[in-house]
Amino acid sequence: MEAFWGSINAEQGWLVSSQPSEEVAAAEELSPLLSNELQRQVSPGVSFGFSVFNLMNAIMGSGILGLAYVMANTGILGFSLLLLMVALLGSYSVHLLLSMCIQTAVTSYEDLGLFAFGLPGKVVVAGTIIIQNIGAMSSYLLIIKTELPAAISEFLTGDYSGSWYLDGQTLLIIICVGIVFPLALLPKIGFLGYTSSLSFFFMVFFALVIIIKKWAIPCPLTLNHTEEFFQISNATDDCKPKLFHFSKESAYAIPTMAFSFLCHTSILPIYCELQSPSKKRMQNVTNTAIALSFLIYFISALFGYLTFYDKVESELLQGYSKYLPHDVIVMTVKLCILFAVLLTVPLIHFPARKALMMMFFSNFPFSWIRHSLITLVLNIIILLLAIYVPDIRNVFGVVGASTSTCLIFVFPGLFYLKLSREDFLSWKKLGAFVLLISGILLGNFSLALIVFDWINK
Repeated sequence: MEAFWGSINAEQGWLVSSQPSEEVAAAEELSPLLSNELQRQVSPGVSFGFSVFNLMNAIMGSGILGLAYVMANTGILGFSLLLLMVALLGSYSVHLLLSMCIQTAVTSYEDLGLFAFGLPGKVVVAGTIIIQNIGAMSSYLLIIKTELPAAISEFLTGDYSGSWYLDGQTLLIIICVGIVFPLALLPKIGFLGYTSSLSFFFMVFFALVIIIKKWAIPCPLTLNHTEEFFQISNATDDCKPKLFHFSKESAYAIPTMAFSFLCHTSILPIYCELQSPSKKRMQNVTNTAIALSFLIYFISALFGYLTFYDKVESELLQGYSKYLPHDVIVMTVKLCILFAVLLTVPLIHFPARKALMMMFFSNFPFSWIRHSLITLVLNIIILLLAIYVPDIRNVFGVVGASTSTCLIFVFPGLFYLKLSREDFLSWKKLGAFVLLISGILLGNFSLALIVFDWINK
C-alpha cells in the first residue's frame, strides 16, 4: 500500500517514488477511491457529461438572480475581474482538494479535516458544510416561496386571491413533500444527472431570454400603468454603463460570488461516482463546469445590467415582472428558472446528509431508516427557515462571507499547508497560502461591511 501511494504522490512532490513513471501514471488513473472498489465493480459509474451537469447544478442556483445587481454595484470591469478571480480560485482550491485526496486516500471533505487536525477538524468541516448547505437550500426554497405564486398569477386572468395555489407556504410544502424529499432520498448523487442536465438547459434558456429582452425594455425605463407610460428617470447618465463603481452595496459582491461558485461539498461525492475516476479526469469535470457556469453567469449579469442599469433589482426576475408584465416568454423563463433552482435543492441534500452521517454515525453501516430520517429532518429544517426568514440577501451575505469563503478558500489552503510534505516555497504551497490569506481577508472584510450596513439601517 505504501508503495502504491508513493507512486501516486510522486507526481505531486509529496513522496520520493522508487517506481517507474509508467507505474505512477497507472496508479494515478486508479485513483484513491479504494474503499469504493466493490461499488464500482457493481456500477460502471457516472459519465463525464452527467458529472459536469451534476457539478454545474451544484454551482448554479439562486446566485444567478443576484449577479446583475452585483455588477450594478461594482461596474462591468470590476465585476468581471472579481468574478474571474473567484472562479479561478475556486478551480484551484478544487485542485488542492483532489491532490489531498490522492495523498490521504480519503474521499470526503470531513475526513480531510480529520487527517489535518484530528477530530476537531472533522467536526468543524462537517459543521460548516451543514450550515452552508442548509443556508443554500433554504435560500432556494425562499425564492420559490416568493416567486412561484407571482409566476402562476401572471398566467391567470381575473381575481384568484386567496386560492391555495397562490399561497407561497402551501406551494412550498407541496413541493418539498412531492419533489424535494423523493429526489433527496435517492442513494447516489449520480442518479440526479438527468434532472441536472434539465436544470442546465433551463439556465441557458434564462440567459438567452435576458439577451433578447435587453432590446424590449427601453432606456430611460418606463412603467406601463393603467395604459399610461411613466418615465422613471430622464437622466441620460442612467443609460450609461459604469466600468467601475463602488458603494456600500459592493460589500455583498464577493460573498454573493463565493456563494454562486461554491460546489466544493459536492466535488468528492461526484468524484466517488465518476466513471474511470482519476484526479485529472475530475479536474477536467470541474474546469468544464466552472467555465460553463462562469459564461452563463457573466452573460446573464451583463445583459441584465445593460437592461436596467442602476435600477436593477437585487433579484433580477423582479425587474422583468415590473417592466414586462404578462410577457409570455418572461413568464415561461421565470417558471423554468424556479424549476432549475428547485432541482438544485436535492443535490445539496447529499453533502449535508453525508456531513451529518459522518459526525454522528460514521461507524454504523448504511441503513435506509437512518438515511430517510436524516433526509426528513433536513427537509423540515430548510422548510421552516424558508417560511420564516424574511430577506434572502441576508442569507447570501452572511453565508457567503462565512461558510462559503471557508469551504472555497480557507479550508483547502489550510489543509494543504498542513498535509503536504512539499517545501513551503514550492509553487503549490505558496498558492495554498495565498488562497488561505485571501479567504480570511475577503470573508472577514465582507462580513464586517455587511454587519456595518445592518447597524446603519
